[in-house]
Amino acid sequence: MSGFKNPITIKESIDSISQRNFLLPAIQRKFVWKSHQIEVLFDSIMRGYPINSFMFWKVSSDEIKNNFRFYEFIKEYRQKFKEDNPYYKTVGFDDFIAVIDGQQRLTSLYIGLTGSYAYKSPRVWWKDNQECLPTRHLYLNLAQPKSTSDELQMFYDFRFLTSTEYENANEQDQWFLVNDVLKISEEEEMDEYIDENGLNKSKFSKDSFRKLWRSVHQYKLINYYEEVSQEIDTVLDIFIRTNSGGEPLTFTDLLMSITTAQWTKLDARKELSNTVKEIFRITSPAFIVTQDLILKTCLVLLNDDIKFRVQNFDYETVLNFENNWKRVKKCIIESFTMLSNMGFTNSTLRAKNAIIPIAYFIFHKEIESEINSPIKHKESKEQMRKWLSTVLLKGQFGGTPDNVIRTTRKVLREHLGSSNIFPFNAIKDAFKSNPNKNLSFDEDYLNSLVTTQIDSPESFMILTLLYPHINYQSQTFHMDHMHPQSHFLALKESDFESNSEYEFYTNKENWNSILNLQLLNGTVNESKNAGRLEDWVSTNKIDRMTYLIPQGISLSEDNFREFISQRKEMILSRFQELKDMVHSES
Repeated sequence: MSGFKNPITIKESIDSISQRNFLLPAIQRKFVWKSHQIEVLFDSIMRGYPINSFMFWKVSSDEIKNNFRFYEFIKEYRQKFKEDNPYYKTVGFDDFIAVIDGQQRLTSLYIGLTGSYAYKSPRVWWKDNQECLPTRHLYLNLAQPKSTSDELQMFYDFRFLTSTEYENANEQDQWFLVNDVLKISEEEEMDEYIDENGLNKSKFSKDSFRKLWRSVHQYKLINYYEEVSQEIDTVLDIFIRTNSGGEPLTFTDLLMSITTAQWTKLDARKELSNTVKEIFRITSPAFIVTQDLILKTCLVLLNDDIKFRVQNFDYETVLNFENNWKRVKKCIIESFTMLSNMGFTNSTLRAKNAIIPIAYFIFHKEIESEINSPIKHKESKEQMRKWLSTVLLKGQFGGTPDNVIRTTRKVLREHLGSSNIFPFNAIKDAFKSNPNKNLSFDEDYLNSLVTTQIDSPESFMILTLLYPHINYQSQTFHMDHMHPQSHFLALKESDFESNSEYEFYTNKENWNSILNLQLLNGTVNESKNAGRLEDWVSTNKIDRMTYLIPQGISLSEDNFREFISQRKEMILSRFQELKDMVHSES
């Protein structure tokens, strides 16, 4: 019969997790707590604060054991690289408990008492090694309480420490590895440990250790409600209701859970997680995406209604996702690969949802196996690059992008049968009457673009529009100062006859902006390096019009004021050409 049962100790719950008597149903999301949340949980337990009740589901149905997926608790957490719970096959398994509410707390207890937690060190590149992600274990400082200035208002000093931090700790501290409390099974052993380690010399040390041991082994702190119904709809309803508190369950988390639970041939959780990791490995710096984006792409590619809502993730829709998953995944991977080839990075691709129309076009034209061929679909890739740079510059996918995606998809659908070219101009026409989402560049906007600095994410998008001749497939192109920055950085006020000239030449809006920037293939840039512009142009017979270099004027640094004045006119003229150009989409 369903209802509240006799509470159990933390030690009993840890044993049940270790013995796989406690498992996690596929509808559960991944573990998301940060290390400080685990530390606060242990502090709350030590201070006698309630940690809320748990919701357990007793699984006794062979049908559920055989047809639904369950997972073990994660023990050795490594941020980004080891966040997935191991799958545990329950076919023919004895009855067990599936945790419906309380996964984050139980996982935190399991990690703190038996495992480890590795999170990224600051100012290093993401890599699965000890430099980036040093393994940390939970310790309790038995020598003294937490500082009174602690922001989290903790009394007990629980901390995740690396082995180096533990070895280099202050002499006045006495760090106890929390894992070791499980090795002390009897109260007599606890007293012996206190005597042998000199903890009885300090009342705080002795009392803290006893409280930790009793909180784990003796106090029945795990209060739980047990549901015995074997109706999956009932359990799903309970899951939705009980996960409305604590670490907030987002709507996407719920949809992810539903998708995971309903795939039959593939492990949805593993597939989506692996896709995120594959995208991460495409380039460096890596594209960082979420599983939300993958689910949203599935919805746009395969469903009429693209809103994130439960009715759009019914059994038939989710089964359609699974049946098309191999192609959908490849389209997403190839889309990001193409953008990497075009020079986009995680920082320049600020609106990740902008990838969805590109994946849609590739999927429905069935060109995922050849889109990244250097000799195929050149015009479509050029139009996609131009469209993407434009929508990112205009911030079209900011706010709520569903309407943008919906309108863009409608245009793509209309052109799928009649054209093999990505319809950039038709998409632009579809938004021309929308003052907030149109893709046109007015004069004021263009004037603001030309002062964009080299370290701004927008600079790459602007230059890709100005330099369509670049071979983006080469993956070797650079943003380059035309007049080298070393010249401007070395200037002194004494070099000029007037203060206004000095201010002009040292103003970054002039020499560090689009006005003095160009995009070059790697080999071309190597020929220029940090040399003088006029030497590079004359020595290499550079086509001034192609590279937007003013003609009929001196290119020496002394003529920089006239250079950027004329170059600004050339840039604005190039943008006008792009605005007026009509491409054949047949």
